[in-house]
Amino acid sequence: MDENRTPRHVAIIMDGNGRWAKQRGLARTEGHQEGLEVAKRIVLTARLAGVRFISLYTFSTENWKRTAQEVGFLMSLIRIHLMKELDFYRQNEIRIIHSGDRRALPREVLQEIDHAVEDTRHHDGLTVNLAINYGGRDEVLRAVERMAASKFPATIDEDAIRSHLDHPELPDPDLIIRTGGEMRLSNFLLWQSAYSELYFSPKYWPDFTPEDFLQALESYAHRERRFGDAR
Repeated sequence: MDENRTPRHVAIIMDGNGRWAKQRGLARTEGHQEGLEVAKRIVLTARLAGVRFISLYTFSTENWKRTAQEVGFLMSLIRIHLMKELDFYRQNEIRIIHSGDRRALPREVLQEIDHAVEDTRHHDGLTVNLAINYGGRDEVLRAVERMAASKFPATIDEDAIRSHLDHPELPDPDLIIRTGGEMRLSNFLLWQSAYSELYFSPKYWPDFTPEDFLQALESYAHRERRFGDAR
């Protein structure tokens, strides 16, 4: 694929882990475990394809509504993954950053997030943005809280709000992929997705392959982006 048509930033709503497991008579936790392995393969594929930033919707602000058992498993899964996969990130020059509200996350999860962020901060091969306890509306609310805490800038405009988001240095996602057959953003990167291209896959996330990811990039490469222009 022409590297000039490769999206710089891809964001993914990794949907369908639970339904994938139910379809196979497995526990939902097994679907989440398999989904994590798929995420690792897709990150490596993105790296090799020349994508510079990838945002993964890992745990939303709404996911706290799930059973305590499932939430506990997800928190443990995130923590263990960050502990075990540091060598993977190092070997592939992948930088980890975190988006989301830190306040509700367990201390041990925050420790592993911070360790991964610090350990990989100098890498420049690919930036992986882990959206953990993240919601698009919540991010904007927290941005306004930060503005209020700094007694608001003289001019409140888009640039002022953007500068108070979790990672204002990240470019807006060029492409948002959602698996699982649903066709909505589900509170993901609402501010940043104003002009993002959308790609929906009927496959559950654990069935999503590197070939599927490359097909999404190919679809993006054939689109004409106007950003409101009448061209």
